[in-house]
Amino acid sequence: MKLKLNVWRQQKSNSEGKFETYNVDNILEEMSFLEMLDVLNEKLIETNLEPIAFDHDCREGICGACSMTINGFPHGKETGATACQLHMRSFNDGDEIWIEPFRAKAFPVIKDLVVDRTAFDRIIQSGGYIGTRVGAAPEANAIPIRKENADLAMDAAACIGCGACVAACPNGAAMLFTSAKVNHLALLPQGQPERSKRVVAMVETMENEGFGACTNHYECESACPKSISVKFISDMNKEYFKAKMFNQTGV
Repeated sequence: MKLKLNVWRQQKSNSEGKFETYNVDNILEEMSFLEMLDVLNEKLIETNLEPIAFDHDCREGICGACSMTINGFPHGKETGATACQLHMRSFNDGDEIWIEPFRAKAFPVIKDLVVDRTAFDRIIQSGGYIGTRVGAAPEANAIPIRKENADLAMDAAACIGCGACVAACPNGAAMLFTSAKVNHLALLPQGQPERSKRVVAMVETMENEGFGACTNHYECESACPKSISVKFISDMNKEYFKAKMFNQTGV
């Protein structure tokens, strides 16, 4: 398979970037998208050119590091998959592919296809944890949890923090990510003591980081490789409203 690749190259965050065109061949259908980029980088290194910088780690759709936009879609057009799970059989011989970093004000480009997503870390640090000392891990069935709540908590916990929701949103909102992290803990008994404090801290940190607001485009859910539901956003908004009312009235 031969392909024409238009790849965003940017030396550092404050320098101008541009698309550069590369032609690659001998690409196998069984290769993942990242393996195809590996082939390109080997070619660049052999010709004494600087390889393309891109994030990756597990290459199994778990870590969320392989964040890039492929032909205008975060992680590519495949539904429920990360870029590392996208295989070259999804393309045709002779295709032209455009590859660029996630575009969002809160995700500044570090180099080439790598963006700084530490804003997500700061949202988690503000409240996405349980601070109460609970001792050793209890036996799994020691704390009764409604199956409905357990299932929803697991759905929310599936979020890998890749940032595709932000890149897909026309407003650059991080509502889907933040709501998944808020609801994961709000649905479990262990998360109750800090429930109000958590949602206020995380939502306000999200806003301070420069993310946009949700206007119900649903692009975030469509782009999410773990198919996180936008219902979590409305649940988070209700949590936030109740928490603020509680703080204001002193009830």
